[in-house]
Amino acid sequence: MPDLLITPQLRRQLEAWLMEDIGRGDLSAAALQGCAGAAHWLAKAEGRFCGGVLLEPLLQLLDPRGQVRLLVAEGAAVTPGQRLLELRGTAVALVAVERTALNLAMRLSGIATATAALVAELDGTGVQLADTRKTTPGLRVLEKYAVRCGGGTNHRLGLDDAAMLKENHLAWAGGVAQAVTAVRAAAPWPARVIVEAETAEQAEQAVAAGADGVLLDEFSPEELQLLIPQLRRAAGAPVVLEASGVQPEQLRAYAATGIDLISTSAPVTRSRWLDLSMRFEG
Repeated sequence: MPDLLITPQLRRQLEAWLMEDIGRGDLSAAALQGCAGAAHWLAKAEGRFCGGVLLEPLLQLLDPRGQVRLLVAEGAAVTPGQRLLELRGTAVALVAVERTALNLAMRLSGIATATAALVAELDGTGVQLADTRKTTPGLRVLEKYAVRCGGGTNHRLGLDDAAMLKENHLAWAGGVAQAVTAVRAAAPWPARVIVEAETAEQAEQAVAAGADGVLLDEFSPEELQLLIPQLRRAAGAPVVLEASGVQPEQLRAYAATGIDLISTSAPVTRSRWLDLSMRFEG
């Protein structure tokens, strides 16, 4: 099961999202004072569950003694009517946490579900499916966690993880070799340098310049069938070759080219929320 570290920054975000809903105070709370409560979550559609690990930190912001018991693992396949988790706490806290917690989990479960479907297409090929930086502001850590729950892998989290040199970098730096050399001289030694290539010539220049990875953007499978072996032969050291701009129905065709990685924003940008509900117990 993928891990999600509940960092101080994430706790602050969870509190801010919770307070967005509660505002100046839940006006319904007066009817619930002094009551203890119990509830459970149900899946209302088939998919992959993700986000249950956020419920206890959210609940304990309102009720430090609140408890959550997860009944299915993060990333597990679920079916309609399946009970996902159980929670106990003050009735005031349970009612107040419901919407924020479900909204997050439904969003993340949708991403995990969409990721799992694409990963299944690559089963047996040895090619990994990676995400991108096309994420919702404020939700990047969680959306990338959901991709891992669906069986995908994370690309760089931000601009400080690795240097990806794109069209504008190459143009303003004066070429591929110049851009790679400049970044190598300035970045910490563990940092990787990736070049986004839109032509075979750029890809060849990237390999010659010693790039750690080459992102091959908008190439057809037929073009990559010819280009990948050439790049492997020309590389003086192992290089990660990545395809992007890939339509979901073409995943296996691209995987057959010898590529290492396929990156796509689709699980985040095109996924639908997975329908979940919270049911209160008497």
